[in-house]
Formats: sequence, C-alpha cells, structure tokens
Amino acid sequence: MEYSKEFKAALSAFSGTEKDKLIFRLLRKDKLLSKKLYFELIDPETTDDKRNAMEEHVEEQVLLASKYVGNAKYFLSVVRKISAEITEHVKITTDKFGEVSLNLLLVNKVLENNGDLSRQRFDNVYKLYIYIINKIFKSLVLIKKLDQDYWMEIDEYLRDTLNKVLENPYLQKLCINNGLDFNWFECNRIPDNIDQIMKDIKSQGFLR
Repeated sequence: MEYSKEFKAALSAFSGTEKDKLIFRLLRKDKLLSKKLYFELIDPETTDDKRNAMEEHVEEQVLLASKYVGNAKYFLSVVRKISAEITEHVKITTDKFGEVSLNLLLVNKVLENNGDLSRQRFDNVYKLYIYIINKIFKSLVLIKKLDQDYWMEIDEYLRDTLNKVLENPYLQKLCINNGLDFNWFECNRIPDNIDQIMKDIKSQGFLR
C-alpha cells in the first residue's frame, strides 16, 4: 500500500500520546511485528542465539514427530508446522543464513527416518517427498543470494542432504524425475539461474 504525503503528514501531526496509543493498538493486532520490534529494540539475544535455539527446537520437534512417521499425512503436517516456525524466526531476525541452514537441517532430520519412510507405500509418502524436494530447490535458490563466505558451512548441510537422499531409492528417483540435479548439492555448482530453472520445472507440471 502506498501512503500519500497528506496521510503521512496527518500521522506526523499526532501527539506523542496519540502515537503511543496507535502503536500499541497495532502491535496487539500484529504479533509478528510485536516480536520483531522486541527483538530489534530490547531483546538481549542475538540472531546467532536465536538460530542456535531454533536448531535445537527443530531437532527436538522432528524427533518427537518421528514416532508418527508411519502416519505420513500427520507427519507432514508437523513438518509444515516446524517450517512455519522457521519462517517466523527469519521474519523476526532477518536471518538469511538461518533461512537456508535451518530448512536444510529440517530436511536432514526428517530424512534420518529413511528406514521407516522406505517401508511405507510410495503413495503414502509421495506428498512428503515432493515437499522435501521443493524445500531443497528453494534452499538452492536462497543460497545463490547468500554471501559466499557462508558457502563452506552450507556445503556441509548440502552434503548431508545428498547422502540422505541417495540412501532413499524412491526419493532419489523422484528427485531425478523432478529435475533436481545432484551436482547442485555444492554451492559453487548451483546454476546462477536456479530460480528460473525451478519456475520452468513447475510450469511443466512437476514439483507437485
């Protein structure tokens, strides 16, 4: 939404008390904005602190959810919930590195259940696998936007991801069928136009 000069001038004309009331009213309606401002203004924890805590949270939640891996639909719903929490963390902290590392960590922790997943009917785990492949693709797109100083650390996550994908024959074949090149699991080998590649693949009806 664009704000006119007149509207901005009217807001500026508010008294300090009126502005305070307006701010608190808005914050009550927007919890995410409230958390973001708290983090930016007075939170003693740094972005690294928040990321470390989120790493522990992701590992704990996937471990708890792994008890229900036999119910692929419910397991996927829990994974989506954890993903939403990662998204909230990124919006609050603007943690670009964490946006990649935490999502790859989520994928890797989910795939630690390869043994149980592989024993299920492919139809039951198809949506989970497609979700994982989309996560990997989106991570590759984000990596190309990261400072290259982070690439060495991200490569460790990617190697772990690739190893786990290759341990799962069904997931491996599905990756190939959906255009995910295993050569891309190294930062400096990700194509510069990976975002366009992903769009083209989706336009052909894949990744769904």
